[in-house]
Order: sequence, then structure tokens, then C-alpha cells
Amino acid sequence: MTQLRGTHALVTGGSSGIGLATAQVLVARGARVSLLARDLDRLAAAEATVRAATAEADVGTVSCDVCDQGAVIAALATVTAARGPCDVLVTSAGSARPGYFAELDDAVFREQMDVDYFGTLHAVRAVVPSMIERGRGHIVTIASTAALVGVYGYSAYAPAKYAVRGLSETLRSELAPHGIVVACAYPPDTDTPGLAEENLTKPPETVRISEAIKPRDAASVAAAIVRGIERDHLVITADLQTAALARAGGILGPYVRWSMDRTVRKAQEK
Repeated sequence: MTQLRGTHALVTGGSSGIGLATAQVLVARGARVSLLARDLDRLAAAEATVRAATAEADVGTVSCDVCDQGAVIAALATVTAARGPCDVLVTSAGSARPGYFAELDDAVFREQMDVDYFGTLHAVRAVVPSMIERGRGHIVTIASTAALVGVYGYSAYAPAKYAVRGLSETLRSELAPHGIVVACAYPPDTDTPGLAEENLTKPPETVRISEAIKPRDAASVAAAIVRGIERDHLVITADLQTAALARAGGILGPYVRWSMDRTVRKAQEK
């Protein structure tokens, strides 16, 4: 079991959405929290929000583009100087750009991999050496339900999140002997500014698929993530559908694909 009180937790993408909500729960559990994100104004607002979670909040921010490995390393040096080595890493920085495969520009595929996969990889590589040296640490990568089953319209996003899943599952066994827990979280659609932006480019078929699942609120997803950290869960989910896919995807996959194909056909008929 991981005890969060007194730990230093680093959250990428911490200025909004799941990252911000997770930071609030971590602070409430007694962790010192550092938020990494690009936008200075949103970071300042996020810091104020997290501080409001508890009178004893110890929180700081650093502006950083997770796609830039050098910037991530420099940001880590800044936050560790202020709050000590990173004990818990949550890689929440990411974005989704849905669209028809044949119509998406090549740059979208590169951007999704840069942000969602390499943005995760850079942060993990930055904290692991210190964790190995100290013989302890906890890493939670944020993937997606779309990392468990291919979803129509996410040909650029889903492969990047599958890569995040693969990284986590590979590192789990490699880093376990060093006392490091590596987990992967699979949030469903979550009511965040990112989802609102994502909805702007969803094909109609993808919209129909999404309508079958009510978006979760960021607070409940964050609570599931922190609960997973405290219980050392390697697979973290926040809803029953994703939990079923994560645990029985090989069995449920054919049904999920059949259901999705039927939904797409109905959308196209209209």
C-alpha cells in the first residue's frame, strides 16, 4: 500500500481536467504537489484551486511543454529543488484529435504521438533514475479506454494511448525489483475542457458511439486514480465498462467491435 502523506507528487497536465482534479485529491491526502503544464495563466489558476483544497496545501507550478525532453528535465530539477525527489508521478498531459483516417493530416498523427506518448515517456524517464536510486516510487500513466479497444474516428489518438499502455506494462516488471510501482489508468470520456475541444472534430459516427456512454466528471476519475495509487493497483479504471474491458478484453472484444460497427452503420444510414 502506498502512503501519500509527506510524498512529493508530480502531475503533468496539471492545469485542468483530470490532472487538476487529481492534484486536488493528492493534496487533500497530504502530498506535496507540483503541477506541470504549458499555459502560465491556467497554471496560476490551477495552483489557487489546489491550495483551496486544504489549508496545509504545499503546491507549486512550472511551465513546461512535455513534448520537449530538455524542458521536462529542467522542470523536474526545479520542482525537486523546491519539494524534494519525485515519489509519485501522474502523467496526465495529453490531447485527442479525432477525425476520419483518410482526411487527417500526417502532422496530426505525429502530434498525437508527441503529446500523448512521448510526453508521457519524457516525464517517466526524468523521474525513474532517482526512484531507482532510492529504491521506491510510484508511476501512473494516463491512457484511455481507447487504449483497450480501437474506437472509430481515433486512428491518430488511440495508437498513441496504446503505446502508453505498452510502456506501462513493459516497465511494470522491469522496475518492480527496484521498488517502483508502475500503473496505467484508463479513463473513459471525462467532462473536461479537453473533451469539449475533442468534440469539435468528432465524426458523426464517433459522436453516436460516445452518446452510449455518459461522460464521467473529473473529480470521480481523480478519486479512482488516487485510490488506485494508495492500493497499488496496476490497472486503474473509473467506470464499469472500462473495468470489464481491462479485465476481459479478449473475451469482450468481439462483442464491443460488433456493437461499434452496428452503431457506425446506423449513423451512416442517416
